[in-house]
Amino acid sequence: MSQFRAKRLDICGYINAKVIRDHTKRKVFMEYEPERQALRYLMRNTSLPMRVRAQAQLQLSQMHSYTRSTVIKNRCTAGGIARGVFRDFKMARFQFREHALAGDLPGVQKASW
Repeated sequence: MSQFRAKRLDICGYINAKVIRDHTKRKVFMEYEPERQALRYLMRNTSLPMRVRAQAQLQLSQMHSYTRSTVIKNRCTAGGIARGVFRDFKMARFQFREHALAGDLPGVQKASW
């Protein structure tokens, strides 16, 4: 059982292979985003010669998949879960509930009427 226990990091919470991969994807995406935007601009600019546009399209298609924004998934910073994540808090539903009930989230309180 101890082998499945997640390790705690000071930076973002629990770490497992998926969290590390997601962190890597985000770093690579941020590094290559200006280059991807430039290639997309060249590819879509109709005033340029067709050869330049085709070369830009080829370079864009040969870039690593981690440079695309669509491969980045929202993950819970507390548990690394990828489903049911509140974007504003970057937490999964269960983690959000626990932290809200403990009073760890400023401005969040249990509803009562």
